[in-house]
Amino acid sequence: MGSDLGVKVTNRIRAAWKLCVSVFKSDWELSDYPVAIREHQIDPNYSGTRLKQHRYTASIVNWEVIIGGGDTRGEALQELKKTFAAVKGERAKTRQRLPRPGVQVPIEFASQQRISAHSELADDFVRRVLNLDWAFISDASSLWDFHHAETNEALIARIKEVYGVDVSDIESAKLSEILERIATAQSSA
Repeated sequence: MGSDLGVKVTNRIRAAWKLCVSVFKSDWELSDYPVAIREHQIDPNYSGTRLKQHRYTASIVNWEVIIGGGDTRGEALQELKKTFAAVKGERAKTRQRLPRPGVQVPIEFASQQRISAHSELADDFVRRVLNLDWAFISDASSLWDFHHAETNEALIARIKEVYGVDVSDIESAKLSEILERIATAQSSA
């Protein structure tokens, strides 16, 4: 417990330092941000191949959704660099500034506009197809978010069984598109 507190204090100090230094620049690179690298225990019983376990993860302190993973500290940092570059590029396209280094960045949830158009169906889908009591679903959510299997075949079969609708051609596997297909089929029946 003491070492966790030490890591938190160290991260706060590094974040405060990077925040102070950031006032001298307006275009930040990954090196301008405080980065934390953590080691994880690998589950020897894990047999999945689609989702890889990483021994190390690297993340930007106070901006925890920007991460990279790898079998070594260096690999995790390289993956973090790729993720950061992608986020920076996407933000540049949408003319959004990067958060200042060291500040607490709130988690941004994807829109739920398309899901909300079918809220009752979405609740039913979560219970009957995903076999969950509750789940947060956004317009960006996909079948891949709800299992560890190599394919979506089992869930696609379950959708066909429950709703009588084939969604196997929806390559994105986005729930918003699947729900729209189900709703259209139900309204024309």
